[in-house]
Amino acid sequence: MPADRVPEPQRMRERPTWLISRAYARATGLLAEGFAADGDKLRGYHYRLLAALEERGPASQAALGRGTGIDRSDVTAALVELEERGLVQRTVNPADRRRNVVSITAAGARRLEELDTVVDAIQERLLAPLSAEERRQFVTLIRRVAGDG
Repeated sequence: MPADRVPEPQRMRERPTWLISRAYARATGLLAEGFAADGDKLRGYHYRLLAALEERGPASQAALGRGTGIDRSDVTAALVELEERGLVQRTVNPADRRRNVVSITAAGARRLEELDTVVDAIQERLLAPLSAEERRQFVTLIRRVAGDG
């Protein structure tokens, strides 16, 4: 161990909150690395927005923020970036002209498929220490802990 690093406290090794934080940091780092290697300067939140639009169809910016867990102001900035790349399209909501409806474009759907490959590779790297059965078990358990199952 490097001289400038204090070892992990023993009491932390079995604490789920600590382990989840470490797993999150590792997963986030792998995602950032994977998206950076892809060369497009897109990030995980761009991927989440494209996936939500592809799966659920056109939506308001507010609904996208709530559904993806992205802060409202960050959604706006991310959508501007996606729109500049031609991956999404924003149109005025005819029922309420103060609001926009966001849709994924054909180019956005193609880009999402490419990003799926990047994300799939990251999942493989993250879960490499686990067998197929352990991976299924892990996903089931972590969904329950996250409140999704």
